[in-house]
Amino acid sequence: MEVGQMQRRLLEYTKSLFMEGVLDNQFLQLQQLQDESNPDFVAEVVSLFFADSERLLNDLTRALDQPTIDFKMVDSHVHQLKGSSSSIGAERIKNACVAFRNFCEEQNIEGCMSCLQQVKQEYCLVKNKLETLFRMEQQIVAAGGSIPMMELSF
Repeated sequence: MEVGQMQRRLLEYTKSLFMEGVLDNQFLQLQQLQDESNPDFVAEVVSLFFADSERLLNDLTRALDQPTIDFKMVDSHVHQLKGSSSSIGAERIKNACVAFRNFCEEQNIEGCMSCLQQVKQEYCLVKNKLETLFRMEQQIVAAGGSIPMMELSF
């Protein structure tokens, strides 16, 4: 596949992530911070997000599995996950965390358990989609091309 075609596929794929609500404009702002001096900036930030999110999801699973649930601690973990997902533009995770926090406030165990599953599903979706995006970018660079920037108007 020629570079121009790969670049068009990348732009179409990236646009689909915004149209599906997987990402928001914060991700574009993150991309704008990347330059020649730090070409892997976005991938590094997202990699840190993945590691932090997996730790928080494990902490949440353990916290909700206790005989007596500390809803303040659960809420604190959800708040951290909401903040980090918001900072990379992972809109669907952020939105699921908003609902999760409401159930924490109500001390609703069933609602929290349901939201935990929803957040885990959204996390897996975002992780798979971003890993695909980064693979596409690597293929373009390996073929001698440059990564096209997404336009803000779509």
